[in-house]
Amino acid sequence: MVPDLPPLPALTRAEGELIDRYLEAVDLLGRINPARADDTYRGLRAAQALVGKAVELRDALALMHQRGESQVHADTLARALRTLDGVRRAARVGVPPDGN
Repeated sequence: MVPDLPPLPALTRAEGELIDRYLEAVDLLGRINPARADDTYRGLRAAQALVGKAVELRDALALMHQRGESQVHADTLARALRTLDGVRRAARVGVPPDGN
């Protein structure tokens, strides 16, 4: 049986877009990470896709700013990231410890 996940905190639509685009970019960076790479082609494809995701991430932040959402509620967004497995996903971006 799958355990119940904690509910996402209340987010504006723009905050939700920001979180989604950020995690997509993190996933791509994890695939590019040369310390974890299997082959160059996979990294190349991820790097090519990252360009578009960076634009989408910029657009999400620009939309928040245009709507007057000038403050980032870091605690709330961090809870959303943890709920969406952001800790594991972001760990793929870092250098693995020796021997792994």
